[in-house]
Amino acid sequence: MASRSFVTIGLVGPDRSGAIAAVTQHLFRMGANIESLEEQVARGKFRMTLLASWPVSKLDARQIRADLGSLAQDLRMKLTLRMSDGTRTRRRLAILVSKETHAAEAILRAWKSHRLAAQPVLLAGNHPQLRSLARRYRLPFASIDYRDRQKAETSLQSNLEKADVELVVLARFMKILSPDFVWHWKNRILNIHPSLLPSFPGASAYRQAYDKGVKIVGVTAHFVTPDLDQGPILCQDALRLRPNESLPSIIARGQKLEASCLLRALKLCLSRQLDIHWGRVHGV
Repeated sequence: MASRSFVTIGLVGPDRSGAIAAVTQHLFRMGANIESLEEQVARGKFRMTLLASWPVSKLDARQIRADLGSLAQDLRMKLTLRMSDGTRTRRRLAILVSKETHAAEAILRAWKSHRLAAQPVLLAGNHPQLRSLARRYRLPFASIDYRDRQKAETSLQSNLEKADVELVVLARFMKILSPDFVWHWKNRILNIHPSLLPSFPGASAYRQAYDKGVKIVGVTAHFVTPDLDQGPILCQDALRLRPNESLPSIIARGQKLEASCLLRALKLCLSRQLDIHWGRVHGV
């Protein structure tokens, strides 16, 4: 559908009667076609993500931003917009990292060797020493100070919007994203977890597996949801442990698996042949 332009609209704010109608009626008056809509109300907070489209010749990006920005102010909600003209063949990626770089480097090596149908446009992390990794691959780097999560996520969101990012990859990014942030990027954030979920969620998954004496460990690539390590699963890989294998050995072998599994999951997302229904990924 290259003849249409698409806009993903995210709204988060206090729950109020008529919010959905206000948005959909406004879009109707703007000549938009609503492709999909999902909303949630939890603890008095309203969250909505909506995909709208316009004929390419009738899309006025500046007017859309101004009109929807004004509506969001009236509703006292935070607005995010992501636009796509439907002609891009390479989706724009942001890669988020903490200290471990093995997963991020696997993606970047695949990109440099033309094995990835995507364009990394931003590297971001909560440790400034990772700037050298961005410099090596000639990518912009955003240092995100996570001592205050609200300020950190505001900064991160701003950087993602400026870079026109379409897909976010958590390449061993060791910070928990808030439900509000995740909702703005629903089914657009990939994560790699070092266990065969749903076993051993949360921190220190290899240590948990080691302490339990399991004989097989693995990794899980999944979409991020507000519920920690419970998002729809894209792919998993496993390895059988050697007798009396040490924890450092398990971690080293697991990290190689993390990198390959995350890269495979990313390629599945880029294929645009996935459907997520009732918390499960179909088409893989």
